[in-house]
Amino acid sequence: MVLNPVISKLAGKLVVLASASPRRLEILRNVGLRFEVVPSWFKETLDKSLFKAPHEYAVETAKQKALEVARRMPIKHLKTPDIVIGADTIVTVDGMILEKPVDKHDAYRMLSSLSGKEHSVYTGVAIVLCHEKENEEVDYQLIEFYEETKVKFADLSEDMLWEYINSGEPMDKAGGYGIQALGGMLVEYVHGDFLNVVGFPLNHFCKQLSLIYNHCTPSSDKESDSAHLSLNGTHAPSVLVHGSSSVPRPSSPSASQTNQTYSSPSASPVHKVKRKGSKSSQSSGALVNSLSKHTDGNEAKLQDSDNTPLPLITNSGQLIDRSVTENEDSQPKKEDLERISELLDGFKASKALFTASKLCVFDLLHRMPGLDAAQVAQEIKASVKGTECLLEACVSLGLLKCKERTYENSDLATRLLRADACFSLHGYIQHCNETLWPLFSHLESAVQEGHSQRERAFSNRTKDMLQGAFHNSPEAKLRFMNAMHSVAKVAGKTIATAFDLSRFKTACDLGGCTGAMACEFTKAHPGMSVTVFDLPAVVELKEHFQPLHTDSRVSFVAGDFFQDELPKADLYILARILHDLPDEKLHILLSKIVEASKPGCGLLLSEIFLDEDRGGPSRGLLQALSMSEGKQRSATEYSRLLKSHGFITKQIRHTDNLLDAMLCIKA
Repeated sequence: MVLNPVISKLAGKLVVLASASPRRLEILRNVGLRFEVVPSWFKETLDKSLFKAPHEYAVETAKQKALEVARRMPIKHLKTPDIVIGADTIVTVDGMILEKPVDKHDAYRMLSSLSGKEHSVYTGVAIVLCHEKENEEVDYQLIEFYEETKVKFADLSEDMLWEYINSGEPMDKAGGYGIQALGGMLVEYVHGDFLNVVGFPLNHFCKQLSLIYNHCTPSSDKESDSAHLSLNGTHAPSVLVHGSSSVPRPSSPSASQTNQTYSSPSASPVHKVKRKGSKSSQSSGALVNSLSKHTDGNEAKLQDSDNTPLPLITNSGQLIDRSVTENEDSQPKKEDLERISELLDGFKASKALFTASKLCVFDLLHRMPGLDAAQVAQEIKASVKGTECLLEACVSLGLLKCKERTYENSDLATRLLRADACFSLHGYIQHCNETLWPLFSHLESAVQEGHSQRERAFSNRTKDMLQGAFHNSPEAKLRFMNAMHSVAKVAGKTIATAFDLSRFKTACDLGGCTGAMACEFTKAHPGMSVTVFDLPAVVELKEHFQPLHTDSRVSFVAGDFFQDELPKADLYILARILHDLPDEKLHILLSKIVEASKPGCGLLLSEIFLDEDRGGPSRGLLQALSMSEGKQRSATEYSRLLKSHGFITKQIRHTDNLLDAMLCIKA
């Protein structure tokens, strides 16, 4: 392995990757490099027209990313890295630089321009070596290089283009494609380093590390300001960075500052940091073992491993005497600790609920109340110890009651948790356990990458939750339908009675699934008939919910509301549909409703409405963390969206139920 001779020399060093790219992380981890990830805050807004060649732009961006992290860490993290690695990958064709697409139409523009052509992929790489000196200043030594790979695309049809774009893969990839995944099907040939196209030129990087650690030594205070490393003629200039020690907190340079300060893309910034009260570089990595924020988020408390109080450091980098701001004998507020403890233990409570529901504990205790732990364990085929722990946890959560070591359901469990309850959430709980729990276990990756982790969580490429459910087993399909059925049963009556709908005689529930919501509408409005319009796979399975369908005013029509003609109706119902749709599909659906409806027709929207300032109940905001292609919105944002399609909002109802409601009329 090329890195093996260098690995031993990196042992004990703090190596930092200034990128959250999962591709770069995987490439470097696969060769055994140990490093921390500190994503750069540098805004990639450099003026491309100022660079003579595309690779100069990529190298300069990589350099600014790496330097921003190298400068920030001694101040914000109170530790100086030994090495910071920055990288930036771009695609160029016909003299244009293509970075990551901003939306699907941008992705289409990029991929269309690559169709049938050879293009270049450049990755600029910057390696910053940080030297902490005896006077507590930090010098930065810079090595930069780039790699070019030629890639030829096949001629792409419109269908192939949109099929690939709709897979979601292009959205976080330079040039709009990922060669290591589905995008590889678009490529005819590659000339050069394949991993460079993925996002990091590993071979070139390894050679540079070998040159650095086998042919040069760290700089000292006696070195000249113009000292350079000899890299045997490779394209990797190294600049020793010095300068004023009076800068209290380095910040990311803007594009204008960058262009003004540096006369050419290969020039390096001049900077030196002096950190008062810091420890030597050998111990800087262990300086801070505990970091907690005040409730106002403006300051951070620091404490050394021996409990010696350290200075406070604010978000602006200002050091404050701790004794001025806090009494040594003060204690955190009880309500603060309770709130944080509630959040810390929230996932444990959720899993306890999911497990008790999956093992049918609530159904068992409804049929046979007063069982002890051993009896429950025997019925659910589990260990006595594990069952007792689960039952006691459910008692603490208010889901069960315990009397003389025997258990029975609480009122809450009786009403909402047993499978046969009128307003049972059993189906949705199983959906949370089987689908959302695995999805949210990859939340760190979702936040770093900005898209859903369904592929990682479920080992398939289906990103649309509904379509994913209906391409899997019958059990998975029914589980998804049960989840939607649960929500519709609980929220249906509230939504159906939110407004006076007596003027509407026919309604169409788009994506109405099992018809539970439709039945609530016919119950609340005797003069109304409702057509449930959903995918054929949904309609085929409606027989599993047949006891619900005793009302002849509820009918089912199979179809795809993105492609097929919609049934005619006076009122269209959209419950839990729009929040999950990307803009392109959302506008297709709303346009089809406009086409099918007449002036005066109604549109009843039911979603979780966010507070206008995003400061209210968190359900919708937490739901957004699933990183679906859609978007959570406030009532005002939904009103604005519907108005753009000709529907005027008449009434908005924030309910105390799972969903809110809005009634709009076509102008």
